[in-house]
Amino acid sequence: MQENEKDIQKLNNRLRELAEKSFQQNLFTFTGFLGLSEQDAFFRLERELSYAGCTLFGGRENAERRMLRFGSPQEFGYDVPFPIVCIHIRPVAAKFADSLSHRDFLGALMNLGIERSTLGDIMAGDKEAYLFCADSMGDYICEQLAQVRHTSVTCTITENFEEIPTEEPVRQRIQVSSPRVDALLAKVYNKSRSDCLELFRAGRVFVDGRLCESNSRLLKGGETVNARGFGKFVYTGQTGETRKGKLNVEVAVFR
Repeated sequence: MQENEKDIQKLNNRLRELAEKSFQQNLFTFTGFLGLSEQDAFFRLERELSYAGCTLFGGRENAERRMLRFGSPQEFGYDVPFPIVCIHIRPVAAKFADSLSHRDFLGALMNLGIERSTLGDIMAGDKEAYLFCADSMGDYICEQLAQVRHTSVTCTITENFEEIPTEEPVRQRIQVSSPRVDALLAKVYNKSRSDCLELFRAGRVFVDGRLCESNSRLLKGGETVNARGFGKFVYTGQTGETRKGKLNVEVAVFR
């Protein structure tokens, strides 16, 4: 069995354990933050685990990294929120701060010895970021994260979610012969069909959180496509047809 298969099998066993614990003891159980590949593993088990009540949430709408909660508020008669907090990371002196990327913030966090499963989405701006993380790590990160690259930073837990910037996608109208996922990937990211095929072979394309293994899959309006290493977009749908039979479609691209 390959290492990746062993990891997935270990995750599957853990999900079964958490589901059974929740069901037997009438309590909510949580995973850490799951990446796209781990969420796909859950989706493959979703029917088996549905008896325990399953909810995915990452601290914000449309989060990519999400926790899985087992337990039903309707069945239990009470509710428990997801153990997630949001940290605002900003420079001490904005005037002298570097321009920082998602990779810079993630690298600084990993250098603290933090497990990836405790970290959710990082919404990085030019010099600051909002980080969703497990509440058990909130105080530690605020105390220990003092520098990102060469920039001194300060961290505070924010409860005012209205101040968190929302990702505004860029809407694009493109022409394709059909709403195949590989055709849209090629157009959106200016790649050849052969380049896109490599993404599928490498298991880097997901549709609504599920691994997409067929490059010829036809997309439906509202579905979200994640191409790891490139970004994500939402296929809005068809808006018309050209005289030559091409389809005019619209996508909302997140950069």
